[in-house]
Amino acid sequence: MSHHFEHPRDLWRAKEPRAAYDVVIVGGGGHGLSTAYYLATNHGITNVAVLEKGWLAGGNIARNTTVIRSNYLWDESAAIYEHSLKLWEGLADELDYDLLFDQRGVLNLAHSLHDVREGTRRVNANRLNGVDAEWLDADAVKEFCPIVNTSEDLRYPVLGATLQRRGGIARHEHVAWGYARKATELGVDIVEGCEVTGIDVASGRVRGVQTSRGPIAANRIALVASGHSSVLAEMAGLRLPIQSHPLQALVSELLEQRLGCVVMSGAVHVYVSQAHKGELVLGAGIDSYNSYAQRGSFHIIERQMAAAVELFPLFSRAHVLRTWAGIVDVTPDASPIVGLTPVEGLYVNCGWGTGGFKATPGSGWVLAQTIANDAPDSLNEPFSLERFASGRLIDEHGAAGVAH
Repeated sequence: MSHHFEHPRDLWRAKEPRAAYDVVIVGGGGHGLSTAYYLATNHGITNVAVLEKGWLAGGNIARNTTVIRSNYLWDESAAIYEHSLKLWEGLADELDYDLLFDQRGVLNLAHSLHDVREGTRRVNANRLNGVDAEWLDADAVKEFCPIVNTSEDLRYPVLGATLQRRGGIARHEHVAWGYARKATELGVDIVEGCEVTGIDVASGRVRGVQTSRGPIAANRIALVASGHSSVLAEMAGLRLPIQSHPLQALVSELLEQRLGCVVMSGAVHVYVSQAHKGELVLGAGIDSYNSYAQRGSFHIIERQMAAAVELFPLFSRAHVLRTWAGIVDVTPDASPIVGLTPVEGLYVNCGWGTGGFKATPGSGWVLAQTIANDAPDSLNEPFSLERFASGRLIDEHGAAGVAH
């Protein structure tokens, strides 16, 4: 089936906000737009405004490395990411938009006995949760990805890898445009250049937002602005247990297609894929310091390039074309916060860390359900804000050790 792929910006260009809405979503990235779309399609709620400080798809949705997978360790994570992956598998047809979704497979390399044990444990946990997962020995890794260096002389020799064949990549800004186009057609207002400067709260309930384009009344407000969630929450008197960090990546010049899957290594500390046009896409972990700047330290880039060359000697003469950084929210347990807050009518979706892009459809789905019913869906109930008081944490540091 053919899909639309043109930039649909004219649908929302210079949109003026109305004085009041039923729902205001703060953040015009993938999660905010998917929330608006599922509010309209799943719940018939179309009196919705998506407010974006900059321009649509100009934030973290376009500052990631496009990897999609669901092979997380813990039951709660596996459930929400697998739900998201299943949505990905039908999303291009549903939105009638070419997302360049490619299920080429995702390898997570093991370089030590500990890695092997952790990897096989995760494979078994995935299978028990109905998530496709395989364990490959070093020879099978070489067969699946011939250009990866499996020499025993490596600093960190490849001992094996987990494989999720249904994992892959998609084109990030196409995802935002596809959701925005459909949401707009359903009656949602998308307002660019509209910065939220305050949140009105009275008697413990939200009443609206103050913006750079005037006040907007709203019965329900969802904060879906990666990297700045804590700043927005403080406007409503709410403190969130998250920190903001730069997350860097880079792309190379255009090359012939040689890498037919996504390869990740926590020990060497890099992940590499090749985009549809041919550029290599590389990234690693978050910068350790807190920052709201969309830039990072050069030594992070330098180390991930060295790691990539170690794993893929074929790419040693490739040239870096562009580097960038997004801003990610990180929680103490490396799992998101999606759901209600102590302020009535205020909802949050944040703390995805390195897992935000792959969760885009599932995140919007469950947040829309939560807003519509003022109660969490079973998929996001474990990711409530309350877990930090009760101690029911979902520690996914092992699955999110290298940004992906």
